[in-house]
Formats: sequence, C-alpha cells, structure tokens
Amino acid sequence: MARFDTLVPLPGSEKDAPDATPLKTLKPTDSFDITVRVRRRQPIEPLVNTGDPIEPLTQQQYQNRYGADPASLRQVEAYGLSQGLTTVLISPARRSLIFRGTVEQFSDAFGVVLANYKDANGTIFRGRSGPVMVPTELVDLLEGVFGLDNRPVARTHFQIYKPSKSGVADPRAVSTSFNPNQLARLYNYPTGVTGKGQRIAIIELGGGFRTADITAYFKGLGLTPPVVKAVSVDGGTNSPSNANSADGEVMLDIEVAGAVAPGAQLIVYFAPNTDKGFLDAITTAMHDTVNKPSVISISWGSAEKNWTPQSLASFNQAFQGAAALGITICAAAGDTGSGDSIGDGKAHVDFPSSSPYVLACGGTRLQANGNQITSETVWHVDNNSATGGGISDAFDLPDYQTNASVPKSVNDGKRVGRGVPDVAGVADPTTGYNVRVDGQNFVIGGTSAVAPLMAGLVALLNQQRGKPVGFLHPILYANPTVCRDITQGDNSTVTGNKGYKAKTGWDACTGLGVVDGQKLAAKLGVTV
Repeated sequence: MARFDTLVPLPGSEKDAPDATPLKTLKPTDSFDITVRVRRRQPIEPLVNTGDPIEPLTQQQYQNRYGADPASLRQVEAYGLSQGLTTVLISPARRSLIFRGTVEQFSDAFGVVLANYKDANGTIFRGRSGPVMVPTELVDLLEGVFGLDNRPVARTHFQIYKPSKSGVADPRAVSTSFNPNQLARLYNYPTGVTGKGQRIAIIELGGGFRTADITAYFKGLGLTPPVVKAVSVDGGTNSPSNANSADGEVMLDIEVAGAVAPGAQLIVYFAPNTDKGFLDAITTAMHDTVNKPSVISISWGSAEKNWTPQSLASFNQAFQGAAALGITICAAAGDTGSGDSIGDGKAHVDFPSSSPYVLACGGTRLQANGNQITSETVWHVDNNSATGGGISDAFDLPDYQTNASVPKSVNDGKRVGRGVPDVAGVADPTTGYNVRVDGQNFVIGGTSAVAPLMAGLVALLNQQRGKPVGFLHPILYANPTVCRDITQGDNSTVTGNKGYKAKTGWDACTGLGVVDGQKLAAKLGVTV
C-alpha cells in the first residue's frame, strides 16, 4: 500500500469557527460519511458562444472525457483505506468518493478538530475551523472534501404572503394571486405541449410533500397530477411536517413546475442541508442514468460570502458539467435584495445562482387584468422582501454578458463580475402564487417560485425541440428581445443605498427581463 507521510492544507478548504455555542457531545466513535471530489481528467473545453444550443454529450462521453481518472480515484481510495475508512461509493462521472469513518479517524486523516455546536435556532451540527489537511501526494488531485463540517449552508427563497396584522389593507396588495398555469399563459409559454417525456429534477434540502396535497391541488386546477418521485441522497428523505417548515418550499416547487409542465415527471432529490448534501444532490441528479432529468430547479441558496472557495469552485465545476451534458440549471436569485441577508453594509449575490452556468432567476411584482399584464416592476417590498441581484465577488464576467452593459459593483465601484440575475418572473408575495401545503391553501412568493417556473418552461421547450436546450445563456443574451424588459424599481436593501436600479436592457434586478416563452421557442427554431 502506498505511503502518505506529510499533510498539507487543501487550498480553499478554510472555514471560520462556527458562530454558535460549542457542545461536548461529539464522541470519537461517532460515525458519519464525507465526500471527496477528485479533479477532472482534463478541463472542459470552453463552451463556444454561437447563439445556438450546444450539442450535449452523452453520459458515457462525458465520463470518458471529463470524469475522474480511475488512477486518481484509486490513489485517493488507498489513502482512505490506510486510515481505516470504509469506501461507500466511487463514481468516476461524479468524480466523487464517499468514505465512512469515525470522528477520530477523520480527525487524524484530515488534520481537523471536530466538535458539535448549537446555533441560535437550536440546530445542532458538527463544525470545524481552519483548513482541511491532505497528503502532499493528493493535494493536486483533489477539488474538495465535504462533510467533515455539516453546518446548514443554504436557506429557502420563498415567502408566504401574510396580510397586515393591523387589519388595514396592505396598499401594495392586489386582489388577484396567480395559479402557475395562468402565469404560463400570461408569459406566453408554448401551447400544445405539456412537457411529456421530460423529467424535471428538483433539489430539496429539507421538508417534504404529501401525495394527497398534490392530487387535490391539481384537481383544483383541472389538470392531471404529474408523476412525482422522491430520491434519497445522503440519507435525506421526503419528510413532510407542517406548513411553517420547508414543506412550503417543496410544495411550491412541485406545484409550479407541475402546473406549467403537467406532462413532465418531477424527480425530487432530498438531501441534508450541508455542503456535502447539496453538492451530492446536484451531482446525483446530473448523472442519474435512470431518471435522466433534462433540467434542474434549485430554490435554495446563500450569499457567496457564506461558502468556502472549495464549495464555490466544486459546485461551479458541477454546473459546467451540467451544461456540457445539455442539462439546464435554474436557481433562485434570493429574496432579501442587494444585501442578501448578510448585514455587513455591502451588496452580495446569492449562490448557486451566481454561477455563470446557472440560469439565475430574479423577481418581479405583477398585476394583470384577465389575460393581459397591466404592470410588472421589480419586486421590492422592504429590506427583507426584495429580489436578489448584483455583481458576483467570486465569478468573473462571462463572455455571454460582454455586451450586456453589466455595471461595476456598488461595493468598490471597480469590479465588473458575473451579473445576477439572467431573467425574472413574478415573485412578490403580495402578487404571488396559489399553493397548497399540508392541507392548507396559501399565497406564496419569492424567487423560489421563479426557478421551477423557468424549469417548467424549459421542459416545454425540450419537448417541442425533441432534444434539450441545455445551456440557455448564450441564446438569451444573443437575443434579448425574447424577454420583456422590466425598467422600473430597485433592489437596494443595504444602508447607503447600495443596490441596483432597473433600467432599459440588462440590469441587476431582473436581468434581461421576463421571458416570452413563444419568442424564445422561435429563436430555438421551433414553430409555434
């Protein structure tokens, strides 16, 4: 067996000590799993911006070109075995090894000090600080080590509309909320297709669904309920509880995507709310050769500042892989405006929506009269209820945004990075979506709703074309007129007005605007 003598820091793995109360409850013999991500055998070639859909790779082509080198996997596994760890999974396509071991074994193998903590919400988690240490022989082979620390990493991006407690009518409220299939008509989505033959992956880091709710909801819409399948990742399960939990997120995602594309199958990947669980859910969905989703909807996220560099890089690498496979990723841009709930006086964007390979979905406030839109502006109720958007601190300006007039960051007036969002849709809870959760009916908003709305549209387009649209960004930015521009409003939620204003063309509130589904279909060469 190979010898591994010296441990060195794994770049990008550093974590700050948890802002929580340490506990003395973690035992050396407690067992858990981690995921080790190995680098690609070769970098993915740049996706050429031709303005046309990119021809996707098959799963086998992808694994052969861009999966992990089997020799690298064997070398990493050898180290794990030398430390007494058990191999749970080896996946060349996912570039992942999952190891099982004890606190003592992982502490020795990766040079970390682990302890349990309790945060202000009462959540107990395992935490660490500083870098992960790895053998010198492996440091250049590894992309990241996930799961040693299992503190929650993401939050939901939905908001339940609650009328004023004073009994006085909210002047921003309108008399009409929307069913998702009604929005599909208002936004001119393709007709004559249902998403049949398509599978939409939905990533959930908590909560659950009840079949009775799905049946009742779609019966109320006059639609056949979609087929909904739960997939467990890292022990995550479909675990519905009550309407005040993450069940609201799960049901919003299912009901919006299902109402827009009722013929599509919905595959819900449940995973723990950790960096390991989130990443494993994404790579599992990407490389699921049984269910084969062509679009992935993500309504969870957190400000870029809350992620380690290894997380940002490894997730982004996964999303780049999804683009090569022809899988569209749609993600919510956040619900607390330009500050993204950080509170440090600076503007922040939400990740994973800030990845250049993710279709970032911002939010609007919508009013309509029958089948006619009468007003649509940037969603901004207050500092805790506004669309996310801004300039990424982690990712550079992608080539498809070169001509989009992305502004400099309001933080330093210098940086021009990846602009968020790309597109938008109704998200203001005062003009929100009719949703059923745990036997109750609610009006719910948030950019969480826009991600499955767009995922449903992608499923319709994929059925029309007979093949996936995949990486949509080059097409959208080369043809901005497929979006209806939103030019009024702002998302400034940071002291000193550090935020962004809507304007003609792309802006850091609603991106290119609201997609006209049939105009986009026409640009994709589909007759509508």
